[in-house]
Amino acid sequence: MAHMNITALGIMSGTSLDGLDLALCRFSFKNGKWTYELQKHKTIAYPPTWKKRLARAHLLSGHDLMKTDVDFAHYIASASNRFLKESRYPPEVIGSHGHTVFHQPENGLTFQLGCGAVIAALTGVDTVSDFRMTDVALGGQGAPLVPVGDELLFGHYDVCLNIGGIANLSFRKNHLRLAYDICPANMILNKLASLSGKPFDKNGLLASNGIVHAGLLHKLNNLPFYRKPFPKSLGREWFENVFYPVIQKENIKTEDKLATCTIHAAMQIAREIEKLNKKHCRVLASGGGAKNKFLIKSIAQHTSAEIILPDVSLIDMKEAIVFAFLAVLRINNRINCLRSVTGARKDSISGTMYIGNR
Repeated sequence: MAHMNITALGIMSGTSLDGLDLALCRFSFKNGKWTYELQKHKTIAYPPTWKKRLARAHLLSGHDLMKTDVDFAHYIASASNRFLKESRYPPEVIGSHGHTVFHQPENGLTFQLGCGAVIAALTGVDTVSDFRMTDVALGGQGAPLVPVGDELLFGHYDVCLNIGGIANLSFRKNHLRLAYDICPANMILNKLASLSGKPFDKNGLLASNGIVHAGLLHKLNNLPFYRKPFPKSLGREWFENVFYPVIQKENIKTEDKLATCTIHAAMQIAREIEKLNKKHCRVLASGGGAKNKFLIKSIAQHTSAEIILPDVSLIDMKEAIVFAFLAVLRINNRINCLRSVTGARKDSISGTMYIGNR
């Protein structure tokens, strides 16, 4: 692969249910290095009907889950077609992450809603989806997947920190890219904010006015997951069965729960950064949580590393950019999933490809 230019559309739906992120990117490969240009991007907030359907998808019967898989793909394709109408460069491939409903690598399964065949058929663009299952079948966690992009597109930072529904980080050690999930972030902060009638805790204002509950903080910090070695990943199941019940049991104000969970996330994130023992450590922060001023300030208070906040478009779109990139790697038969990150038996070329039949 001597030289290449390719346009791709990345589509991301995160666990925090913020909305559908669409990022149209131009990728170039020259002199052994990848670069990208974000040409156009948009976040489409989910209407209440879709927010509810996605939040309850894990409770559906087999038939209704399959119907939702197809319906959500129709929604993604329709959103993509509207988004692409005025684009200067039509994409040569779409990389769609889908919406995670089940993630149980220990049971050999993971499932993301949003049928790739439907997206390809309705957009006419070759589509790569189902990025996680090959790695799970190879004994890996199937997550996180973004570190391939961290390595090839953002490798000039010491650490890449993503604060989405779940916080995770990736870094290079002994010539290998390593990464793992750290703790719940927006998944819990948005849930608690919704109890106060807000979709999310803007700038961490609610949390900053709360009081940290020492007992709850201690319980959260001592959950067994935090003592597990990596590779490790988190999903809705762990959040619902292990993490959230601890918070529910405490009879304290919602603002105090928010304050405690924000400080908990900050402490866990900072602890993992500090463990790397890197001098003059530069940390690229992205994801919705990077806009939470109280959370970022709290992380900075617990670590000596420099937390770098990039342009807001990269904060919002980094995952969508990387899924566009993973699709580019997939159609060029290049490794896009790293065993050093997931714990699988080997690196893999992951993602199911559907032909667009323009």
